[in-house]
Amino acid sequence: MTLEIAPATHADLDAVHHLETLCFPAPWRREFFESEVGASGRFNLVARRRGELVAYVFAMYFFDEMHVNKIAVAESERRQGIAQRLMEACMTFAMRHGIVSISLEVRESNETAQEFYRNLDFEPMYVRPRYYPDGESAVIMVRELPRGS
Repeated sequence: MTLEIAPATHADLDAVHHLETLCFPAPWRREFFESEVGASGRFNLVARRRGELVAYVFAMYFFDEMHVNKIAVAESERRQGIAQRLMEACMTFAMRHGIVSISLEVRESNETAQEFYRNLDFEPMYVRPRYYPDGESAVIMVRELPRGS
């Protein structure tokens, strides 16, 4: 029942995209994930339990900033600390590579996700109106990391 976390590969893309379509009302197309795997400046992880993909995080970094593009956990696996472990892996990677801030956006209506990120010391910075295809606004959240870690 151990959770395995590993870099995302092209072999994971079908499962990643399937989970994406289950978790988001406006899912990324498979091609978007495909262009991210192995690309420069990307940090992409998947989590598996008993060989089955149950979560992923796709992030990008440039100079001293990281942006979390996507994170999802299968509904049956939620509230077990998987998203926290993926985000902690992002923060560890960021600090090891001189990254000083991590940003992400979350739906304005998704109070659960906002609380999750606040518990990880992300702060809401501003609202981006009509960000999502359905017209919902996004809350931009940022976590500053210690310099020189």
